Amino acid sequence: MSTTYSPARPGAADRLALMIRLATVAGDTEQFDRFVALLAVEYPRVHATLSFERVGETGLLYRWAGATERDPAVLMAHYDVVPAEAGAGWIHDPFSGASSEGSVWGRGALDDKGPLLVIIEAVENLLANGFTPARDVYLSFGGNEESYGSDAVALADLLQDRGILPWIVLDEGGAVVDAPLSFVPVASAMVGVGEKGIVTARLTASSAGGHASAPPASSTAGRLARALLRLERNPFRVHMPRPMRQMLASFEPHVGWRHRLLLRVLRIAHPLAARVLALRGGESAALLRTTIATTVLSGGSAANVLPPSLSATLNIRVAQGETVETVMSTLRRRIADDTIALELLDGSEPSPLSPADNEQFRLIARAVAETYPGTVTAPYVMMAATDSRHLHRFAPAVYRFTPLEMDAAQRASIHGENERVGIDSLARGERFFQSLIRSLG
Repeated sequence: MSTTYSPARPGAADRLALMIRLATVAGDTEQFDRFVALLAVEYPRVHATLSFERVGETGLLYRWAGATERDPAVLMAHYDVVPAEAGAGWIHDPFSGASSEGSVWGRGALDDKGPLLVIIEAVENLLANGFTPARDVYLSFGGNEESYGSDAVALADLLQDRGILPWIVLDEGGAVVDAPLSFVPVASAMVGVGEKGIVTARLTASSAGGHASAPPASSTAGRLARALLRLERNPFRVHMPRPMRQMLASFEPHVGWRHRLLLRVLRIAHPLAARVLALRGGESAALLRTTIATTVLSGGSAANVLPPSLSATLNIRVAQGETVETVMSTLRRRIADDTIALELLDGSEPSPLSPADNEQFRLIARAVAETYPGTVTAPYVMMAATDSRHLHRFAPAVYRFTPLEMDAAQRASIHGENERVGIDSLARGERFFQSLIRSLG
């Protein structure tokens, strides 16, 4: 297999800046149309060579014909972004695409225009070198992932209707990180082999209302607060899913003997290890259990009026081993208050788990090794949701990996402030996809 890469065209960071300056936030159709037009201008070989069609409301699907139509690869990203406002803690305007300190700054730099850029850059450069893939390659760029991905549903339906079963699907997901666990100081490429489900639920406390000068002994606010506190103090059970045990095993050969012994103990005594790791909180705990976050509180109309109704919206990430049904029944049991109404607003089950010992996973690991030498490729379960979950209904090898370096601050900037991606990391990400596509045979 050749590992010669066609040289990257200058200005990839500039092209990402142009993408970021288009505020593709749900509802602004003009910005979405301008983004599609921008791709056609900046990637002429892609648009001259690959077939193209619209899928769903805003989805874009390109087909690169390979030596065979059988067992194609599907590379996914999305170009819609969550809102951001200038000011607050942003160093640069979130839609400026500013280049500073070796990074491109702005909303979408990591989620998910930067990852989209490195895919289409790789294809443009391979086309410039006259390359034809060994099998068909589909590029699927969704436009509404941040609003639950109806484009991806349409894509999944289209592929099934046409009898197309992807050999591999690769979407956004884990990144290249310095230390996946505090006691494992090993550069690692974290590849999601599955993802949690999502439940959106609403709790509502109601009463007759009235004047605030004569509050009742049990108020709507008090009952709702008590319900939320009970959920916070009684989290879901923890367990260590198979991918996390595989992740620990993958780290063992790359650490000193003390850490190796610790990893082995954690992997073998995983029920106890799960409880210990959960005590660390944060990402460690989220990997091991279903999580609940209160995201919206609403109700009340005036400072001197008792609200007749108060509600809290919960965002719940459902771990493997749980279902939407078991989550709802657990919520009801933990709240233990029949006066609190519990409503399921939306729900999707956890995805299946893809293997971490097959040729598809090894293909990703080889591309990582070529792009980030010395980096360990390890499986895990994603806590966030991706468009690829809809393909995982029928495709057996679906992975979630963003081939960009991200430190803790960068990961925290996703949907937050000061989102940015390293320019050098963009070059490595593009090389990753060149390597992956070249190796598809």
